[in-house]
Amino acid sequence: MSTSDQSASLSEVDLALEMPRHVAIIMDGNRRWAAKRLLPRQIGHRQGVEAVRVITRAAGEMGIRYLTLYGFSSENWKRPADEVSDLMGLLRLFIRRDLAELHQNGVQVRIIGEREHLEADIVALIDEAETLTRDNANLKLMIAFNYGGQNEITSAVRRIAREVKAGRFDPDAITPETVAAHLDTAGVPDPDLIIRTSGEKRLSNFLIWQSAYAELVFTDVLWPDFTPDRLKEAVAEFKLRDRRFGAVAAAKP
Repeated sequence: MSTSDQSASLSEVDLALEMPRHVAIIMDGNRRWAAKRLLPRQIGHRQGVEAVRVITRAAGEMGIRYLTLYGFSSENWKRPADEVSDLMGLLRLFIRRDLAELHQNGVQVRIIGEREHLEADIVALIDEAETLTRDNANLKLMIAFNYGGQNEITSAVRRIAREVKAGRFDPDAITPETVAAHLDTAGVPDPDLIIRTSGEKRLSNFLIWQSAYAELVFTDVLWPDFTPDRLKEAVAEFKLRDRRFGAVAAAKP
């Protein structure tokens, strides 16, 4: 099938049918976007925040119920100090500038990841955003910030171990559901679709427990150029997948 034929097939998929309930996105390519334009990397990150705003709005309009965005990994502390500082500033800006609109649009905001290394004012902003939007139900937006999947699982195991040690839990009763209930994403369905922008084809320690049966879509588009149409294309591709969750596919008539 040619690229044009494939695009036509994807565009014919009815977006109203079998919409993924939970879409997660690894937002990659801000620095390359800036480099291609001979701009400072900070400009790329700022354009990435604009894309967050646009895609969050589009996801709600499309009927997606949960949207998780990978904003800052626990490994990103290895980046230059000025870049880390700029990323922290962008989180502050996003919450201060967009929280009112998100709340007005019925978006529930939740930040997942470790908070102990974050500055006090950022933690206060996160608490404010989560408290203000706690009862909203139109779209649940999770931002993974200072997040790493292996750290998340380790922390969950540590919490379960404490309960076992305190005699509140029988180790023989531990199930996958037990672990899921102790993750940062407790109470949220696992992602149906994970999208990664920029052409890289790996999860990079993102939702590694929750992604067990997620469909993966990789696109060469850099995150600042990821538009609602690109999101619709990824959802349309998702709908062409045969999701069996380990079972045998049903025989086609």
